[in-house]
Amino acid sequence: MRDEPAFRAFVEANGATLLHAARLLTGDHYRGEDLVQTALTRVYLKWDRIDAPLAYARKAMVTAHIDSTRRKWWGERPTETLPEVPVADSTTGTDERDELRRLLTGLSPKERAVIVLRYYCDLPEQETAETLGMPVGTVKSTCSRALARLRVELSVGGTP
Repeated sequence: MRDEPAFRAFVEANGATLLHAARLLTGDHYRGEDLVQTALTRVYLKWDRIDAPLAYARKAMVTAHIDSTRRKWWGERPTETLPEVPVADSTTGTDERDELRRLLTGLSPKERAVIVLRYYCDLPEQETAETLGMPVGTVKSTCSRALARLRVELSVGGTP
């Protein structure tokens, strides 16, 4: 039997952080919400068997995001008009966060995952490597390449 109050407390304590990380991974608020929902579903289903739910949720989020970039989705089509008015979130109108999201979308999913886990989630290289299932050296080289690309984008864009 699942400990639902403990799961609820986990979501309340970590939901906003997971959502922000997911928005950085996807570059979009609504896809970020879907990604967090997917990760939390996976956490809930294994709640009694996992020791570190936050690490498991991060791993589930990154895995689901990378998997979604590999598949073609044919179920939804973009339209000229939105069916509903989007709800403004706390980052709307924040130029720096918009710029950060724009820059992160220029990276590959793996590079984006490394940058978000290392610098937003503040994970050490070893824990980032464990979360992504890759060697520490790969985390270091991927991070270095991604930061170099971000620096080039910043210098081209005229931002210091």
